Amino acid sequence: MDAGTDIDLISPGWVSRRAAALARLQRFVPQAGRAYAASRNFDFGPGDRSNVSALSPWIRHRLILEEEVLGATLQRHSFAAAEKFVQEVFWRGYFKGWLEHRPQVWTRYRADLLAGLEDLERDAGLRDRYEAAVGGRSGIDCFDAWAQELVATGYLHNHTRMWFASIWIFTLRLPWQLGADFFLRHLLDGDPASNTLGWRWVAGLHTKGKTYLARASNIARYTEGRFDPAGQLATAAPALSESAVDAPLPPQFDAVPRDPGRFGLLVTEEDGQPESLDLPGRPSALLGLAATAARSPMATSEGASSFAAGAVADALSRGAEAFGSEAAGADGLQAQAEDWGAGLVHWARSHDLSVIVTAAPAVGPVRDCLTAARPVLADAGITLLPVTRRYDRAVWPYAAKRFFQLKARIPKLLQNLDLNS
Repeated sequence: MDAGTDIDLISPGWVSRRAAALARLQRFVPQAGRAYAASRNFDFGPGDRSNVSALSPWIRHRLILEEEVLGATLQRHSFAAAEKFVQEVFWRGYFKGWLEHRPQVWTRYRADLLAGLEDLERDAGLRDRYEAAVGGRSGIDCFDAWAQELVATGYLHNHTRMWFASIWIFTLRLPWQLGADFFLRHLLDGDPASNTLGWRWVAGLHTKGKTYLARASNIARYTEGRFDPAGQLATAAPALSESAVDAPLPPQFDAVPRDPGRFGLLVTEEDGQPESLDLPGRPSALLGLAATAARSPMATSEGASSFAAGAVADALSRGAEAFGSEAAGADGLQAQAEDWGAGLVHWARSHDLSVIVTAAPAVGPVRDCLTAARPVLADAGITLLPVTRRYDRAVWPYAAKRFFQLKARIPKLLQNLDLNS
């Protein structure tokens, strides 16, 4: 679908272009107030997303910014009317900030996932149950339909994600890390923080001892009777346990010099709006890289990979126009994190760059790729400068504990971000 065509509110039309995101936002904003609060928990099926924003794939890649979504909403609705939707936007920043305080949770998830994949190789029974689940053959109609929907569309309603994770963990008794990986490989909005911590929340690990139990009556109500798994689901959800998580450490934000000299701008799938970054001048060249192949030891879906690649391409096009700079993609550097260092050095030298600036990535594959590249860049005399957006600087410091502590600060944060209604 061309980004300039009309985007129907019922069918989100996930084209990885900023124009498509802005069109969807414009169509949804009238319903972002009390109508959203009243109907947001209903999953009407993949053919009808009229009750939710469906903006998450674009927000995740920052083709549209949280501030833009909040600003448009509060221009149309009072804070009181739109509070539920505003909170949902801040949940994304909360999860990112929480993981910034505890990056070791991501590292442990990655290690546990590798161990889980090894278990699949050794345990035929576990492998059969896992393959039945991801193949939509568990025998639970709702779960199987959602597994197939995820693979086919790259999206699931938020309420459905909770039901799915609960059934995966407590009814099918599969490792949560394998379920989180299944989501991350297929979701167009696959976000390391929201995805990992959402699964941990259902399992009782994020908020210790507080689990989420999928109930047949709840599913029947909020799918309007499309599904009713009575008698098929676990009736208890005992919290999972783990070794103690380290105490949170405040996130660190790098200072960017106002005159770093000649620099290039690296655009990644983490931030698709280079023209609005607070840059220290005009970049001499732009390079685009995606890290979707680093989401998992297994293959990332074609849909998720294509959406991320399209987001980077759209961002490069707009960035090149805004800055009047040469822009190039480098698909050959996507496969492994260790490839980025040599590729970035080659690009920097070919453009006579001693500094590479990039939108600061949150914890996840892109940061992993850049962390692996840093020593290679340093050995070549090239400095990597991450630029953190104002929104992240404002929100992340208040995400060290539970969401309600950030929630209480939302009015003040909106004021500080000049987003008051």
